[in-house]
Amino acid sequence: MIRRFLDVRGVRLRCLLRKLSEGAIWLPLVLVLGAIAVVGYADHLIASMSLIYLYILPLVISAVFLRREISCGLIPICILLHDYFSPRIINLALRIFHNGSALLCFFIVVYVIQRYIREKEVLAKRVQQQRDDLLHDVELAAQVQRMFLPSGKPGIAGLEVAGMMKPAKGLSGDYYDYIPINAHTLQTVIADVSGKGVSAALLMSATAAATHIEVNHERDMLEVVERLNTGIRSVSDGEHFVTLLLAEINTQRRTLRYVNCGHNPAFLFQSETGKVTLLNSSCVPIGISAEENCQLASVGLATGDILVFYTDGITEAQNDAGEEFGTKRLAAILENGFSLSAEGLMSTIFSKAADFCSHIGFADDATILIVKCNFEKSW
Repeated sequence: MIRRFLDVRGVRLRCLLRKLSEGAIWLPLVLVLGAIAVVGYADHLIASMSLIYLYILPLVISAVFLRREISCGLIPICILLHDYFSPRIINLALRIFHNGSALLCFFIVVYVIQRYIREKEVLAKRVQQQRDDLLHDVELAAQVQRMFLPSGKPGIAGLEVAGMMKPAKGLSGDYYDYIPINAHTLQTVIADVSGKGVSAALLMSATAAATHIEVNHERDMLEVVERLNTGIRSVSDGEHFVTLLLAEINTQRRTLRYVNCGHNPAFLFQSETGKVTLLNSSCVPIGISAEENCQLASVGLATGDILVFYTDGITEAQNDAGEEFGTKRLAAILENGFSLSAEGLMSTIFSKAADFCSHIGFADDATILIVKCNFEKSW
């Protein structure tokens, strides 16, 4: 009964009184003394029956809000008040037994309530400490993840590059990078691990580390994808996979070669036509099947062309009506903002998507990678 009282009504009462008593620590004591006075007055008016059980109400409140010493000190006061207002016709021995029983009962009630509250507070502190430790560990893991992301510009003449990643939570399942191969060749990669949480973040870190190792060995892109597929499949649980788009831009030949493994189609804005074409997928995501039978595609580039790589956190962002941001809005931003710098275009895309889902927020990690071609500067 007492536990139910504390759980259901005591919580609301404690919250209300704590809000009222902020900056006035004496307020709970005043309320308790006032309640005892009211009960004592009622005990005085109704002399035909014992109202000693009503004193338990202010004592319960005191046990919840006041220190043990104060609560225990109020018990004798309640007993004395009741004894003073009790009819004198009651046998002395019966009065002593009656008051002693009430005294013992009140002490037990106060002790049980305060013990229960102390245990809950200890448990709450322990849970809070564990939560703080977990958040600290997650932040450390997020810092390690950010170490896999590029920290500077690639420094290849003729290419303007900008990228960003915003995790939906502390850890991310997205990954992007741009890796200079030589003075006129840049490889870009964008990947998205299926699922969310720690497992997706760990697989993302494994993908990032493996990609760095494979690309730095200057292997053919199809061979890189095949080796990544073998490596990711060996460490995943069979339920997670990675969509990946690996591209290579050669400023000397003005060509783009790419392989898309189940990832969102990248956008290529062609300055000559002012239109956007899609770099579609040619095979399944890595980590699903033992063999990755992908096709290497190639397309010519010109000055003013823009490549936009992204993850589904951008296009699948939803507004209040459940409508997705979608590829059409993304393509329209690209067609209207082709004159912006790579950094400006990246910021515009993200801000438009963020405004679109402002009331809900991004449900998934959002990653954007922009490469703008200005080949005249490469000579």
